[in-house]
Amino acid sequence: MAKVYLERIHQMPPLHKMEPQAVRDLFASISPVEVELAPIAKVADRLIPVGADVEIKIRIYTPEGQGPFPLFVYYHGGGWVIGNLEMVDASCRMLANRTGRIVVSVDYRLAPEHKFPVPVADSYAALQWVSQNAVDINGDASNLVVGGDSAGGNLSAVISLIAKQQKGPAIKAQVLIYPCTDMSFDSPSYIEFQEGFGLNRDLMIWFSNHYLNHEFDKGNEYVAPLKANDLRDLPPAIVITAEYDVLRDEGMAYAERLKNAGVKVEAICEQGLVHGYFANMAVFPTQIKASISHIQQFLQAIDQTVTK
Repeated sequence: MAKVYLERIHQMPPLHKMEPQAVRDLFASISPVEVELAPIAKVADRLIPVGADVEIKIRIYTPEGQGPFPLFVYYHGGGWVIGNLEMVDASCRMLANRTGRIVVSVDYRLAPEHKFPVPVADSYAALQWVSQNAVDINGDASNLVVGGDSAGGNLSAVISLIAKQQKGPAIKAQVLIYPCTDMSFDSPSYIEFQEGFGLNRDLMIWFSNHYLNHEFDKGNEYVAPLKANDLRDLPPAIVITAEYDVLRDEGMAYAERLKNAGVKVEAICEQGLVHGYFANMAVFPTQIKASISHIQQFLQAIDQTVTK
């Protein structure tokens, strides 16, 4: 499966040599592949305020059942530069179906038009909105988790930090799927998989250059949570990495740092997989289902611990 996926990627021009809008247009021009969608009760798009005269879109996936439902705020990947709600639509449906949670997918504003810290601010504002408006969407604000893939995993880790520091909405768990946690680009997995595995080292540097305003931002804990001084008292985390991914080692390193800080952590490296699999239902349905089963079991264990 990974081989088929990578063959398609290799047919594309080098993305890191293109302008951001050209890359977005390229992905938009690819005909969508029909995939089997997990059954859920309802899908609704809404606009929510994230600042003075600024709104962003969210998509709310409601599972079958009565509710109020526990909540899952989801942030898509795409290097803070590309990506949208459609990219993770099938995965979010499956998440809602299999976890029994309302999944709220967040269409935060993208760089370079909206550089750091705008995507972070949008993501945190969306978390606050979901917490404050839980009753309106038939959700339970006392049982709220955050999660995302790649850049979305980064945002989830960062939002968890901010919520702790600012005494914001209580986050019950964080679901970090091959998260970017550092901006050093020099781990062993960066060297080993720097080319030919989908997410090239040059492309990550390209994303970083478009996302950040200054070189010194790479040391900011809201950009690189692995650099954070204090990871104590953060929500329990499940960290899922892919074996053949430049981000593998920094994801595993973040899981280890969380564990050393006394945070409950489950770390899983999905064997034989590459970066981006979780958002590609057409190629990796079985693997996505397996990852969501891990997530479901982890969240159930957290719920049982808290209930006791």
